[in-house]
Amino acid sequence: MVLSGCAIIVRGQPRGGPPPERQINLSNIRAGALARRAAQGQPDVKDTPDEPWAFQAREFLRKKLIGKEVCFNVEIKTALGREYGMVYLGKDTTGENIAESLVNEGLATVRREGIRGNNPEQARLCELEDQAKASKKGMWSEGGGTHTIRDLKYTIENPRNFVDSLHQKPINAIIEHVRDGSVVRALLLPDYYLVTVMLSGIKCPTFKREADGTESPEPFAAEAKFFTESRLLQRDVQIILESCPNQIILGTILHPNGNITELLLKEGFARCVDWSMAVYTQGAEKLRAAERSAKERKIRIWKDYVAPTANLDQKDRQFVAKVMQVVNADAMVVKLNSGEYKTIHLSSIRPPKNEGEKNKDKDKRFRPLYDIPYMFEAREFLRKKLIGKKVNVTVDYIRAATGPGESTPAFSERTCATVTIGGIYKCSSAIKNGKGLHSKKEVPIHRVADISGETQKAKQFLPFLQRAGRSEAVVEHVFSGSRLKLYMPKETCLITFLLAGIECPRSARNMPGGMQVAEPFSDQAMLFTKELVLQREVSCSSHSLQPFGWNGSRQLRELCSKIRFQRAFCFTCFYPSNILT
Repeated sequence: MVLSGCAIIVRGQPRGGPPPERQINLSNIRAGALARRAAQGQPDVKDTPDEPWAFQAREFLRKKLIGKEVCFNVEIKTALGREYGMVYLGKDTTGENIAESLVNEGLATVRREGIRGNNPEQARLCELEDQAKASKKGMWSEGGGTHTIRDLKYTIENPRNFVDSLHQKPINAIIEHVRDGSVVRALLLPDYYLVTVMLSGIKCPTFKREADGTESPEPFAAEAKFFTESRLLQRDVQIILESCPNQIILGTILHPNGNITELLLKEGFARCVDWSMAVYTQGAEKLRAAERSAKERKIRIWKDYVAPTANLDQKDRQFVAKVMQVVNADAMVVKLNSGEYKTIHLSSIRPPKNEGEKNKDKDKRFRPLYDIPYMFEAREFLRKKLIGKKVNVTVDYIRAATGPGESTPAFSERTCATVTIGGIYKCSSAIKNGKGLHSKKEVPIHRVADISGETQKAKQFLPFLQRAGRSEAVVEHVFSGSRLKLYMPKETCLITFLLAGIECPRSARNMPGGMQVAEPFSDQAMLFTKELVLQREVSCSSHSLQPFGWNGSRQLRELCSKIRFQRAFCFTCFYPSNILT
């Protein structure tokens, strides 16, 4: 690393781990000081700007030395341990003298105090400085060098807008600091923005700060940091800034020698992270393949790895199933050939989520399907494509159950899989093309009225349905074999309805007086109806309005006389070509 125009950090050859480092300060010369940011929590202290030509001197050394082999000798070592000496490019002192090169370019001045006349090295530096002055090079040029002072920007007022404004185009940058294997500090060019970038799709072991201020590295944290440092620190790179969730800038670093994200995974220094993998523009399948390679070789963080699917038979790893319900944009219920039902989560993606309180109306019940932007569209995309279809399921991994944390809920065990139908879909860049969640358009708003428990609204709505004759609908929920909840797209409402002319056994449910016990064959009746119509598109016609809990062949239950009647529509429901009843 080049700290300034007159100070560098060198390290030896690695042998079994990160090698020790030494700072070498160049003897007999001085270069301008680089800008420094004021310490946090000290409002009276201001940022210090670059001195003229300081950045140019640093850049001259950076381009000449970074990643190169050098030879040095130490002339002076102070009481505080600072080392001053001469640095030569190459294996021995016959190489280029770095101090002389800086002075010759007018990027450093000679410390003339204490010069000994019989010292040929000091005399040579003075001669080169006089030549640079005569040629008006660097700091000896006219104008004072104010144009060489950078306008450094340490903070960005609106990081998300900043990232969006770049349209995921590669921008030139210099990696100024490596915090850990997957988090770096970069200087964006040519506008000199200093930004912290987390690599999209992965996470490396980190350094945890203890209560006493010391840092405790996780296993392989130091090695992962060294792996990234030795390849990227102070290198010229290009960065694609891909997203900015919760003020965290996610990006991919492009270098002529390879993609550091994929290299870290392949060498077992990182693991895939589902929440940020969705924005990785180079293709998430590449990250999965790189991680899988490290797992198979059991290297570094995967040295004790045991495949979560190792105990699964081949028939449990790959199977054909029928999609019965789309639970969410990343989860579905499938029916196996054995008749068993299984919930499958799609690997490496997550559904739309609610950000902040802006989508919540405190005066109404929050309904994720309709109130979270693009949740309904995502569910509908899968429902229309998959409901009732046979799909191929390949289990990628099983995520173990986790308990609740300080800021995270508990999760039950999840089977994560790749689901295909009719071959593998070709992936396109949704972010690049501005699709769905990544669109610049205003988010869609779904004002869906739920009148399933509203007596007055139900009365007002019934004549409209009767005049309409048959109406198109989607079965959203099955309460029992003959009692369902219906979403009517044209009318944008949810209604509870009963199949006309029949009554199925009641399922168990909570009632004000306690738990109502399920009647015989209620589960079988409900499952029968679910398999036929759940989340299917149907047409229906309305006959009448009937109170819940009342049937002409039974006496009114005492319990129902103590509570206000809810009402439901009585329908005949037509499913494809058969009358369901």
